[in-house]
Amino acid sequence: MAKFFINGGKKIEGEIEVESAKNALLPILSACNLIDGKVRLKKVPKFLDVLAMCDILNYLGGKTLWEEDDLIIDMSSPKCGDVPNSLADKVRASIFMLGPILARQKKVKIAYPGGCDIGLRPIDLHLSGMRALGAKVVEKNGYIYCDGSNMKGGDVILNFPSVGATENIMMAAVLTKGKTRIYNCAKEPEVVDLQNFLNACGAKVYNAGCSVIEIEGVDKLTGIEYQTIPDRIIAGTYIIACAMCGGKLTIKGAIAQENQVLLSKLSNSPCIIDVKDDKIKVKSYGRPKSFGELETAVYPGFPTDLQAQTMALQCVSEGTCMIVENLFESRFKHIPELIKMGGDISFRDRVCVVRGRDKLYGADVWASDLRGGASLVLAGLVAEGYTTISNIELIDRGYFKLEEKLTSLGLNIKRI
Repeated sequence: MAKFFINGGKKIEGEIEVESAKNALLPILSACNLIDGKVRLKKVPKFLDVLAMCDILNYLGGKTLWEEDDLIIDMSSPKCGDVPNSLADKVRASIFMLGPILARQKKVKIAYPGGCDIGLRPIDLHLSGMRALGAKVVEKNGYIYCDGSNMKGGDVILNFPSVGATENIMMAAVLTKGKTRIYNCAKEPEVVDLQNFLNACGAKVYNAGCSVIEIEGVDKLTGIEYQTIPDRIIAGTYIIACAMCGGKLTIKGAIAQENQVLLSKLSNSPCIIDVKDDKIKVKSYGRPKSFGELETAVYPGFPTDLQAQTMALQCVSEGTCMIVENLFESRFKHIPELIKMGGDISFRDRVCVVRGRDKLYGADVWASDLRGGASLVLAGLVAEGYTTISNIELIDRGYFKLEEKLTSLGLNIKRI
């Protein structure tokens, strides 16, 4: 098993480019099931989650081919509509295969998804959405069986603005006859990106980014060349890294508006942030200030995927911060590891209090999930002494060659 070995205390200096968004790529890869023809996705990082989705597409009878950083997917002749447990268990996004396979092949058998253990993350909204479109859904022996022979457009009302359910229902509806309306939709930029991709292939999807999305079913989608939006969580992670380590950082290819909540929180810290076109420039010249309080929320609120990294920042900030995790009940597993490094954190249920300290100290720690692992990397970069992080395969699910990018900024981190 690989580990990260970090010698903390270095300042950031340099420029970095943000990769394509993992959370945009995964539903778009699933949407390739809908398309009769080849899709070329530009500049795709080889996140472990992306590679796991490619394995599923290949199993279904598709063909995936890498040409340098481009990924070509051909799902012209799918051979089956079954996703076994051995593949679904590797990646949470395997559930995205449900809607597109059902729409095109009319029948699907799919195992329950795996992924990081950050909470229950039920799929009931996905299934109720398929039922609202007329699909028959049976859950049995660890698998979901769906028959979409009688599917037609209709109204789907989500009890919660789930990103995954919104995207899955969108994909199920694009090849389903009639008009579908999805109410109480998620508004995340990745939902808008999925709409843009589908429409470029010939779909008729309207109003993504709003509370109600409308879809008019079409007969066929065709292949295109496409590049997804940049990863706002990776961009946010680098912004936090600069605020913690100090120094100067230019982030290329970022969309500042998608990290506006984080940038506004940093406005009270000794940071100068300059935004121009697709660049975010951060200059950090002193100890950060506590955020005071922070609650995660659906977009455009503070993203839960930046909560753990922000907690690492609060560990070395001046003052006390209360963090409330509103979306996932098990997203505090990184706290005991931060405490090993000297973090002053107390927590109960979904609320924690972080009292900033002057220093953190290197330690041997364990990544329990993707974003929690990233928080340990950030803590290690500012800690006094050496930090070793195990189980970094989880970090590789959403950060590609993280150690090489951080090393290019003058930081001391190695994969061993």
